[in-house]
Amino acid sequence: MSLRRSFLALFALLPLLALGGCTFWGTAAGGAAVGATAAQTEKGFRRSVADTEIRIAINDLWFRADEDIFRKVNLQVQEGRVLLSGNVGLPEQRIEAVRLAWQAPGVREVINEIEINDTSTLSNAARDTWITTELETTLLFDRDVSSIDYSVETVNQVIYLMGVAQSQAELDRVVGHAKDIAYVRRVVSYVLLKDDPARHS
Repeated sequence: MSLRRSFLALFALLPLLALGGCTFWGTAAGGAAVGATAAQTEKGFRRSVADTEIRIAINDLWFRADEDIFRKVNLQVQEGRVLLSGNVGLPEQRIEAVRLAWQAPGVREVINEIEINDTSTLSNAARDTWITTELETTLLFDRDVSSIDYSVETVNQVIYLMGVAQSQAELDRVVGHAKDIAYVRRVVSYVLLKDDPARHS
């Protein structure tokens, strides 16, 4: 198996295992648990599979076009809405990442939060990972939050949220948790409410 195919196979599995930020639960329980997890999300199993296909397609396009984009741009997919974040060194790479994302079948929206001039260091990356883990853990153990319906990404201490909230109160609670975490500079939410007409447009 080629290096490229190995990468794609890996990325085919990651989204399903990481649904709702519960990677370790999905991994521990095996394939059956992955199916159950996908079915439990607000978007349902079919939409989860469709989002995974979009993720695979975009990663494939990035990998073939520019490995720097593939490595440095973060990708979240929620009901056909794609959120891009991360750091790239050139403006052209930012444009190319967005252009390629739109080429994936099933994409309904591309939100571009990619930053130019790669200021990210190893210490910054470690801190971002810690922030993401801290928030995902907090949401997981908050009984008033359906954590499985949220996707969290942190770049340069800015938290980006995507997903579907059961209510405005739940969303406010999630944002509040994010703002309470040390070192967080800003919280950017692209979460839709469960009954938002945009989900079906």
